[in-house]
Amino acid sequence: MKEFALIFRHEDGHKVASPEQIQIWMKQTMDWISTIAAKNKFVDGAGLPFDDARVVHADNTVTNGAFGKVKETIGGYIIVKADTVDEAVEFAKGCPVLQGEGNSVEVRTIAKRHDAE
Repeated sequence: MKEFALIFRHEDGHKVASPEQIQIWMKQTMDWISTIAAKNKFVDGAGLPFDDARVVHADNTVTNGAFGKVKETIGGYIIVKADTVDEAVEFAKGCPVLQGEGNSVEVRTIAKRHDAE
């Protein structure tokens, strides 16, 4: 069984949501993660708050924020166990992040050190 990262990409990340809407989204997300955990497929995850975010550039300059020059931001991720990438994609299809216009969930295999040997 492999591990996959499900990375939450927010194209609507610059929009301000009400505290009530944020609570609704958090509950939906926790419920979604609980369904994956119930199948013993949830490994880990975290939100990536924008507060105190910095970007270090190739010339060692540092800018504030996680936004760079793109309108898309990464809001968080979870790691799941799955037999195939298609199974991981099925988990991603249920992610509440997809309710936001233009949002997406990127599915990536996590390379383990022993995979490269």
